[in-house]
Amino acid sequence: MTSIRHICILFIVLLFSCASAKRTTILQLLPQPQQIKVETGLCHKLTKGNIVLSSIQKNRVNSIPEAKTNQEEAYRLQITPDSIYIEATTERGVFWAEQTLRQIVASSNGKAIPCCRIVDYPAFRIRGFMHDVGRSFISVPELKKQISLLSQFKINTFHWHLTENQAWRIQSRIYPQLTDKKHFTRFPDQYYTIEDAKEIADWCKKHKVLLIPEIDMPGHSEAFKRAIGVDMQSEKGMKVLKNLMTELCTEIFADVPYIHIGTDEVNFTNPDFVPQMVQHIRALGKKVISWNPGWKYQKGEIDMTQLWSYRGKAQAGIPAIDSRFHYINHFDVFGDIVALYNSKIYHSDYGSNDLAGTIIGIWNDRKLSSERDILSENNFYPSMLAIAERSWKGGGNEYFDKNGVLLPTDSKDSLLQSFIDFEKKLTHYKNTTFKQEPFPYIAQTHIKWLITDPFPNKGDLKTVFPPETHLSESYSYNDSIYQTHIATGAGIYLRHVWGKMIPAFYKNPQENSTAYAYTWVHSPQKQTVGLRIEFQNYSRSESDLPPPQGKWDYRESRIWINDKEVMPPVWQNSHFERSNEITLKNENAVSRPPITVDLKKGWNKVLLKLPVGKFSTPEIRLVKWSFTCIFVTQDGRNGVDNLIYNPWQKK
Repeated sequence: MTSIRHICILFIVLLFSCASAKRTTILQLLPQPQQIKVETGLCHKLTKGNIVLSSIQKNRVNSIPEAKTNQEEAYRLQITPDSIYIEATTERGVFWAEQTLRQIVASSNGKAIPCCRIVDYPAFRIRGFMHDVGRSFISVPELKKQISLLSQFKINTFHWHLTENQAWRIQSRIYPQLTDKKHFTRFPDQYYTIEDAKEIADWCKKHKVLLIPEIDMPGHSEAFKRAIGVDMQSEKGMKVLKNLMTELCTEIFADVPYIHIGTDEVNFTNPDFVPQMVQHIRALGKKVISWNPGWKYQKGEIDMTQLWSYRGKAQAGIPAIDSRFHYINHFDVFGDIVALYNSKIYHSDYGSNDLAGTIIGIWNDRKLSSERDILSENNFYPSMLAIAERSWKGGGNEYFDKNGVLLPTDSKDSLLQSFIDFEKKLTHYKNTTFKQEPFPYIAQTHIKWLITDPFPNKGDLKTVFPPETHLSESYSYNDSIYQTHIATGAGIYLRHVWGKMIPAFYKNPQENSTAYAYTWVHSPQKQTVGLRIEFQNYSRSESDLPPPQGKWDYRESRIWINDKEVMPPVWQNSHFERSNEITLKNENAVSRPPITVDLKKGWNKVLLKLPVGKFSTPEIRLVKWSFTCIFVTQDGRNGVDNLIYNPWQKK
């Protein structure tokens, strides 16, 4: 892959020498192709942003010799002054070439597009997303929209987690009681008919997306037990399940190659259950996927495994899908996307027979009120664009284990420059392709903070330390010196939710500590703006309690702007008993309108107090020692223009 990187460097040089600045932007906005050469001239054939596919010359070839991996998805695209040519080994490759062409034309704003020759192929053959619709529900039109939008960025897999403890969401003609609302504990009457399922399968096929339906077994199956009256691992339960699999494989998903059977987080009471189910499904002509950790397989006993949690391990001879640190229901908007974009998929630059790729998962243990909230809360589309680029291009600089969620602080750092380029793509597509969609990410690479060494609060979270009386780059307290250190971004983890597995700002974070973060923000005018602020991003897999009224959290976090304290909103939830069935409301910054604040003309002081007690409490199971702080437009969708964040401006 080194030679490819050299080609990409050459590509940038060629762009500046052969194309105007606007045409440079057009091609740089693409998910980075593996090889590209810009040629002299413009193509005037397409000038209105509309592609007439019948006018494009498309040829099937036996191979794309330049493609190092995944020939079946590789393509060549050549744009000359008067013609457009596509070469690929399969219809899938042709489809990806068409998506690239669509992006080029759409970015041209109706003007002529630059002549170029692109050779492109994916580093990984599985590039996907998963929706847990057992715990939630996403309508057929919404799923189809997501599939079509993401296929434009060469996402090629949709993992459909159809069953859970809360509900069995796929219709069965032979066991209609499975979708009887009396057996649902969440969103009754919300399920997919057989016709719905076929419609999604056909839609995936049309968009060259692999559909992976999952029927979770034998765990996560309380809905099955309520409807059928027996456990899956019982003799009757296995008989019913085999009948269901026959119906699923032959009638509902007849053209789908894989069935996912779960097998995670369960006590196996019947040693014959998994081998018999795998054998039965394979006999129906399907390949089988299973979670790892889950049932333990030897080579040849399963067709693919999907890795979850840090304990998931790929096995030689069994293709693996990496989802270990890709559960975006635990992510925040600003920090985790950095790690996701930088990550090497399972420590690898590109896929192999044993490494298929990656799938991002959304697990909504916590009830959310709408499908739009699911997309907003989980920063869905920005995260998908990050994984679309990484899984197609390959590479990355780490596996969540070096810089983790931190942006580099040196403006000349190549990793920072790479993320800045990616951030420009996010901003572009937010305002074009995803203009009508939830897209919470806002450009953050220009934001700088100074953060103190942690002061020991001995469990008293209200203890006042020197930064509350004066700002400095170092402090003396109880005969010890406390320094400040620079941080970049709108969202900073002092300690990640997964602890030391994901590096964050403090290398060795300690409980009962208080940190301070501050910056100065220059506004070109006096203005009223929005403030997006939070101190405990609520994971969608947690039943955590809402903050106490009048407090930002259970840690005594506080924020001052120009020495005036900013108070939290009135929390819509006020319950005192943890429950996943109480809908998450305005606890998260993504869910609520921004706080209205005034900025004066000139420099504005921003100070945050960040105490922490225990890293797990009765109110919050997984304490995120973190903060999000960024000034936004009053509707919350965009950043405020022309602000300068500079913590060194005043002391």
